[in-house]
Amino acid sequence: MTVVGVLAAGGSGERLGSDRPKAFVVCAGRPLYEWSVDVLREVCERVLVAVPDGYADPPDHVAGGNSRSASVRNALAAAPEATIAVVHDAARPLVTAELVRRCVEAVDHGADGAIAAARVTDTVHAVGRDGLIAATPDRASLWAAQTPQVFRADLLRLALDVSEEALAAATDDAALVRAAGGRVRVVEAPRENMKVTTPADLRVVESVLC
Repeated sequence: MTVVGVLAAGGSGERLGSDRPKAFVVCAGRPLYEWSVDVLREVCERVLVAVPDGYADPPDHVAGGNSRSASVRNALAAAPEATIAVVHDAARPLVTAELVRRCVEAVDHGADGAIAAARVTDTVHAVGRDGLIAATPDRASLWAAQTPQVFRADLLRLALDVSEEALAAATDDAALVRAAGGRVRVVEAPRENMKVTTPADLRVVESVLC
C-alpha cells in the first residue's frame, strides 16, 4: 500500500480579502497550506500540492486545474505510485494525523472511500426558487462533509476521468467516486476541523495554532 497525499491549494482567497491565493495567506507565522502538509507527511509517503498558476514547483507542487477536482486530478496524475489517495483542502489547517489515519484505515478495511464529516446539528430546510420551504429533511441522517477524503487511487482516477464540466459541477470528490460506483464511508470528525473562508475564520484558526 502506497499512501499519497493530495493537498488542494488552488483557492483564490477573494473572500479573505487577500492579495494572494488562500493557501499562501500567512497563518500563525507561515503559509496556510504548510500546516496541512506537516500533518499529511505523518501519514503519507509523499504529499503533492495542487497550486494556482505561477506557484508550481515540480515535482511535488503541481499546477492545478480550472476546478478543485481538476486540480486533484492533475496532482494524482503526478503520483502514479499511489494506491491510496488522501485528498485534503489546504483551507483546513487544523486537521490531525489521527483523523487522517482513521480515514485511511476505513479504506484499508474494505471501503472504496472514507470521508471526514460532522453530524449536522442545525435544522436544514430545502428552499425553492420562490423562497418558500419545500422540504425539511431529517437531520439525523445528514452529515456535513469535510476533508480529508481518502480513496482507492485507482477508483479515484476513474472517477476523475470525466469532462471538465462534470469536474466543475462536483461538490466534492466523494460525489464523483459514488457516481463511479464506489462505496464511501463516513468517519466522524470534530467540528474543530474547520475551513478557513473569511477573515474571522482565519483569526479563530490562528488562535488555536499560536
